[in-house]
Amino acid sequence: MKKYILFLLIPVILVSCDVKRKDRIADDAMKQREQALKDSTTVQVIDTAYNFGKVTDGEKVEYNYRFKNTGNKPLIITNATASCGCTVPQKPEMPILSGDTGFIKVIFDSKGRIGSAHKTVTVNSNAIPGFPQLLLTGEVVGKE
Repeated sequence: MKKYILFLLIPVILVSCDVKRKDRIADDAMKQREQALKDSTTVQVIDTAYNFGKVTDGEKVEYNYRFKNTGNKPLIITNATASCGCTVPQKPEMPILSGDTGFIKVIFDSKGRIGSAHKTVTVNSNAIPGFPQLLLTGEVVGKE
């Protein structure tokens, strides 16, 4: 009889240990979310789209997307990535203080990209809600 009780008690102990671990993981995730909200700010993106018109194959297009930190905390941009390797975004390295305006410079290399161009830039930051996707559009024509 004691063997049966011991045999049934072992799974109960293992399950209860796993529940405690899952509770600790959930608590850690909740603390991280709360900290992220405390450190977050808001942003007003002034320029979300730019149409460069027509450019000749091989030309480089540069544009600065403007945004303003409208929150009370410094705005920290952690990453800016483009939809393709021909487009290179450059994020500000320093935090943008409350009330200040910042820029994300984007350089598009049109070499070998004849036709319609539609590029997107994704920006990650501590802003809630986050940045919308930045759009760069236009047309690349061949050399005559």
